[in-house]
Amino acid sequence: MDKQFLGVFLVLGVLVFGSVLVFAAPNGAESVTQVTSTTALADSPDTNLALEGNITEVDVNGYSTTQTWQGYFGNVTGTVQLADSSDNVMYNWSLANPEGEIYASTASSITWSSVACFNFTLNGAALEALFNIDSGDVDGVDETFAVKNHDLFYTNNIEFAADSCDSVQLYDSTGASTDGSFEEVLLTDGTNTIFASLLEEASINGFDNRDHDFQMLVLEDGHGTDTSTTTYYFYVELE
Repeated sequence: MDKQFLGVFLVLGVLVFGSVLVFAAPNGAESVTQVTSTTALADSPDTNLALEGNITEVDVNGYSTTQTWQGYFGNVTGTVQLADSSDNVMYNWSLANPEGEIYASTASSITWSSVACFNFTLNGAALEALFNIDSGDVDGVDETFAVKNHDLFYTNNIEFAADSCDSVQLYDSTGASTDGSFEEVLLTDGTNTIFASLLEEASINGFDNRDHDFQMLVLEDGHGTDTSTTTYYFYVELE
């Protein structure tokens, strides 16, 4: 079997009278530890002197924090292992610099055999409505996952050819997107939206000039008076 098909947990059941093959699939992340959680600081207001009778033209520059996206970044550790359905391990291989993907979804169960590229033309309006995103918002889904520019990868033995899915490249230490770095792809199992970040095997400094294995965006509604949180489930598939 091609090593590309190895998942975090690879289960191969062999029966004496006929073989039953259980192919690798992304597994729930065993531990997700929050290290820090921050947001951009508000700038102090600038001033202008008003004088009665005057009409003054001013150019204003500023920013607002997105009300649509949550960002995640960090490192992944783990092993590739050979185990049975009771999680008895026959052998494992520790990974210092794992390859593979990390996935996030609001769904606690994913039908991995049905995973495909998310089709924004067919399903984008419904997804944006779910998170109260207006079609004209600059930080909408299609404005963010605006290109098809990513490396080839595999999910549950399904091959995703390079540049086949809507994707985004998050900023690295240069303060901009770099081709081939911190790629994230939008997927679906037909029911649930899946955010897939391709792991960086090499040492790459991220947006904060520190080495990260991944950076990713997930949807979170903060529009209007909405202050509730969204629960995300994380899955990993290592090679």
